[in-house]
Amino acid sequence: MRMIFILEKRNEIISLTRFDRPYGTFLLMLPTLWSLFIASSGYPTIKNMIVFILGSFLMRSAGCVINDMADYQLDAKVARTQNRPLAQGRLTHKEALYLLFGLLTVSFLLVLTLNRLTVALSFVALFFAVLYPFAKRFTHFAQGLLGIAFSFGIVMAWTAERGEISVVPILLLMANLFWTIGYDTIYALMDKEDDMRIGVKSMAIFIGSKPSIGIGLFFSIATFSLLLAGYQNQMGNIYYAAILLAGMVFLYQTLRLRQALNSDQIFSLFKAHVYVGSVILSGIILHFHTPIH
Repeated sequence: MRMIFILEKRNEIISLTRFDRPYGTFLLMLPTLWSLFIASSGYPTIKNMIVFILGSFLMRSAGCVINDMADYQLDAKVARTQNRPLAQGRLTHKEALYLLFGLLTVSFLLVLTLNRLTVALSFVALFFAVLYPFAKRFTHFAQGLLGIAFSFGIVMAWTAERGEISVVPILLLMANLFWTIGYDTIYALMDKEDDMRIGVKSMAIFIGSKPSIGIGLFFSIATFSLLLAGYQNQMGNIYYAAILLAGMVFLYQTLRLRQALNSDQIFSLFKAHVYVGSVILSGIILHFHTPIH
């Protein structure tokens, strides 16, 4: 019966889990890999690579299911989200719950292959993943909760490799937290008018008519935290060159946001952050795998 459900509802399942739009998955996975490669000095175990890459796909999908189950009534009132499967009734909440249980079960089985500290941290990560969709009803700082949820993979990857928490993963977490707040605020700009109409809160609403100032501040803190993490871990010039490139993108986007942009232009700015994360990861890997740092 479950296989029949998957086959019959495959298009709805793909839409619900955003498997056809993996931007969020990469934005969750890439910072996790930053931490994994730094913690392992460029040589993470194959097991840990598999666990955190597959885990990123599974947990981002689970997060999307949780989000849509919480927001199905709100999604029906927003132009960008009104065609989602739960908002349209093409999937039932019971079917979504079965899917969520499957995703979380496989994710937990993966985590169980890691050490106890990492397993314990996974419950904290799940708490923030569940809390985030409801936060927008009460606070403009929901993007901050998403940032925390998207950053726990950093700490978990570090503890999986080293069995302890130190300053570097905390600095990476801070960098990713403010980076996430920045790019998710850009994403929220697409829904700003609808959100204001239906009473949903967001950082895009909080920062008002000049989003470039707030988002520029978030990106600046993220960049500074990445520089501190590099200094603390004695990273070389290749790493700093990658951070410089990321900083240039941040600056460009901050200046671009001073102009009136349509939804497609805003979404293009958001998507570019996958490349930013990839550039930083490349700088980290090259630091450990080139003779001259």
